[in-house]
Order: sequence, then C-alpha cells, then structure tokens
Amino acid sequence: MFLELDQMVDEFTRQPMRAKFSFDPDMPAVITVEFLAERGPSLIWHIGRGLLHLGLSAMSGSGDVRMWPTLPGEQPSSWLLLESQEVEALFEVPTTALGEWLDATYRVASSMTEMDGLDWDAFLGELLDDPGAGAP
Repeated sequence: MFLELDQMVDEFTRQPMRAKFSFDPDMPAVITVEFLAERGPSLIWHIGRGLLHLGLSAMSGSGDVRMWPTLPGEQPSSWLLLESQEVEALFEVPTTALGEWLDATYRVASSMTEMDGLDWDAFLGELLDDPGAGAP
C-alpha cells in the first residue's frame, strides 16, 4: 500500500513524500516501510505491526521508532518518529488509511499467530545483518 506522508523538515516546513507499506504473511509481526525519496535513494525501515497499530490511538514504541496520534483535527493523523545514528525523521501519517490497511493485515494473520513458525535464529540474524545466522 502506498501512502502520502508529510515529512517535517523543521517546525514550519513540510515535505510531501510517498511511502510503501508492505506486509509479508510469513512474517506478520513486521511491516516494511520504504520511504520513496523524490531525489536520491529510498530509505527502508522494518517496524513492528503492533507498534504502528497502537500508535494510531496512543503513544507507542521507544528508542528508534515511536508513534503517537496528533492533536484532533479535520484529517486524523499520527506522528511517526524514526531515529538512528545517521538519521532522525518525523512524518505525519494519515490515520484512517493506515488503520484500514493494518486491520486488513490482521484479518490475514491475527496478532495471536504472529510468532507461529518464526525461525528465531534467521530472524535475529537478518535483524542484525549476520549472514551466517540461521545456517545449519
């Protein structure tokens, strides 16, 4: 699913941006978000599905990824803050569209089944970029 977001460049400046949200039923706990830059390379983040879902209505996450609802307004939205050693970015995300899409992912794989069949060694290796993890 593609969403139109606003990246907050500073307190008063918004930069429109597209983001592609991807869901893999084989790894339903993780949503891949590709931020598509107008110029330059895109940026990919792997974000917990539960963090995104909770962030539509309450403060969610800690550390590198946090999400919380904006003040009530005409268009419901949430703030998504991404931080790493290289980048800090704040995005305004449309709540309704993301919520409907996340609800559809939960119909495919409920939160109760997110960890079923997960190969922890391979998952952690991929998370930590260790090519040898999970190999027999």
